[in-house]
Amino acid sequence: MKAGIALRSLLVRNLLTARNPFAARNPFTGRSRELPAPVAHGDVVAEARGLRVRLGQRDILGDADGGVDLVVRAGEVLALVGPNGAGKSTLLSALATDQGADSGGVRIGDRPAHDWSAPELALRRAVLPQAATLSFPFPVAEVVRMGRAPWAGTAAEDDDEAAVAEAMAATEVGEFARRPFSALSGGERARVALARVLAQRAPLLLLDEPTAALDLRHQELVLRICRARAAAGDAVVVVLHDLGLAAAHADRAAVLHEGRIVADGPPADVFGDQLLSRVYRQPVEVFAHPRTGTPLVIPRRTGRVRTVSGGNGAEGDR
Repeated sequence: MKAGIALRSLLVRNLLTARNPFAARNPFTGRSRELPAPVAHGDVVAEARGLRVRLGQRDILGDADGGVDLVVRAGEVLALVGPNGAGKSTLLSALATDQGADSGGVRIGDRPAHDWSAPELALRRAVLPQAATLSFPFPVAEVVRMGRAPWAGTAAEDDDEAAVAEAMAATEVGEFARRPFSALSGGERARVALARVLAQRAPLLLLDEPTAALDLRHQELVLRICRARAAAGDAVVVVLHDLGLAAAHADRAAVLHEGRIVADGPPADVFGDQLLSRVYRQPVEVFAHPRTGTPLVIPRRTGRVRTVSGGNGAEGDR
């Protein structure tokens, strides 16, 4: 066993090129992979320009008059918000290059996304889809370890154990590390799937509704993790339905409506009564939190009054 590990380590060292510290050779294909170079806070790590996506005869993103533009920077949490069908998940999928575009394009790092090989893309962006499913009952620890696959054959492979342990601790899934993934609840699966993404240690995280299946405590946990990753220099793009979470944790919010970005900026600047009421087709009120100043978005409701009917007290709408 030890001899096998030593031989693998020697192979890894030999695979690293001497000329380029950001290049390694894939031991399975023999092709060279360019490793991600360090980025500084504020650097553009991904962007969409003129992006238009159609499904059948329907425009999901953009239209004949133009496409969607979006810039993603290192060191920030960018929330994509909007009603169902606005195009949030499609935009995230297009940024991940999982969804093809009818026009326009996506850049990851310093080049068009399609110029990267699949292994090189996996080193640069980690994707959390809405649903996490597996056909085989892998133990939780092994599912998280799958996030380290892109780094096989590189010097970073030595960090596998630390990366897995750190990701499981952050998402609080260590206590069921040996349980099969298929035996977990929906919320537990969501946290394990996030741990896999964190273990990948890509500089761009693309998370599609990571809080949807979670309770209040774990919703806050996930967004604190996003903030921590941004503080460490990563770029985080997260699709959220909860505007309160977006306002509290995002540096920027892009509001989507009918396949277009209708506002993009700090939540305090873009979360306005009129805009959100129009986009969601539901009257809302936006207040500043009395202690933090963070915008609070609530539906505008009529008051509740106590009425008496048949001798019994009951509540009804005014």
